[in-house]
Amino acid sequence: MGMNMVELWDQMQWFARGIVFVLAAMSIWSLTIMIRNWWNLRRAQAETRKFAPEFSQFLEEDNLVEAIKLAEGYKKSHVARVLGGALGEVKPLIADGSVTVSDINSAERAVERNMMIITSELKRGLAVLATVGSTAPFVGLLGTTMGVVNAFTGMAQSGSGGLAAISSGISEALITTAFGLLVAIPAVWAYNYFTTKIENLVVEMTYTSKELIDYLIRGVAGEFGRSRFTREFDVTGGGPAPMT
Repeated sequence: MGMNMVELWDQMQWFARGIVFVLAAMSIWSLTIMIRNWWNLRRAQAETRKFAPEFSQFLEEDNLVEAIKLAEGYKKSHVARVLGGALGEVKPLIADGSVTVSDINSAERAVERNMMIITSELKRGLAVLATVGSTAPFVGLLGTTMGVVNAFTGMAQSGSGGLAAISSGISEALITTAFGLLVAIPAVWAYNYFTTKIENLVVEMTYTSKELIDYLIRGVAGEFGRSRFTREFDVTGGGPAPMT
């Protein structure tokens, strides 16, 4: 007759119960990171979809002052933070039209700094997911190994043999491995998912920042308004889609 989970728990040794508690803590930790990262990415993409068309319009109108104000208002958009940081480097010079090539170089360095900071923020917690995904099966296997040892030790002490004598101990042992896999599989899936999403966001930041630098370079040459800036982003795919 099969045993339910309550009966298995009651028959578990202290070591196996400790393994279950460790795996439960790892599961809660990884789930917390999954929810937090999903929410942060969702907000970043939602704000970027609102930000991009308005920002593009201001640049087409050569209204850099309003473009900067707009970027400063979108605190969660990864693209707004990168572009706002770049324009912030030349903000004092925009009013009198004295932006130079060296100033544009400063804007490029600001883009690089902001991209590193934002990428680091987006990747926060991914190391935990990778660790949980790679170690949880081994933690469960440790419980299984000790459970099997205890089962055979009990059989030796009782002097009885056969599958029936050790079936309870084997069931107790294997449940920790199953629990370890249940913890590891979602963590691995989430790690791969977030890694792909972050790569897409990095492409968006790189693409739009390059467009902005090109726009500023044209401005130095007296050609403001000649290029159309990206209005929309394919946030569910592989990056920004330029307007034609």
